[in-house]
Amino acid sequence: MTYILRFLPEVEGDVLKGHAWYEEKTPGLGGEFLRLFYARAEELARNPRMYPTVHKDFHRSLLRRFPYALYFRIENDRVIVFGLFHCARDPRALRRELGDRRRSS
Repeated sequence: MTYILRFLPEVEGDVLKGHAWYEEKTPGLGGEFLRLFYARAEELARNPRMYPTVHKDFHRSLLRRFPYALYFRIENDRVIVFGLFHCARDPRALRRELGDRRRSS
């Protein structure tokens, strides 16, 4: 079964910030960041249940090569991505951000 993939609008900002940061460090690295982000998103649509639940009903999928993770929920036939966050973030702040985004969705 392939799930319908949906991104909250805030995810675009998360991705663009990560891209800009890596591109500033090394030209081309931001493009690699985007490539791996989209590859992981495709994986989520195919098999989201393979990723662990980490907070309430939020699952987490780590990006390869970059210290970022996608946080998402599975709702029936949909995978809803709530954020792309750096793994060094304070877990309490991350949980608050996920809760805020959940309430606004």
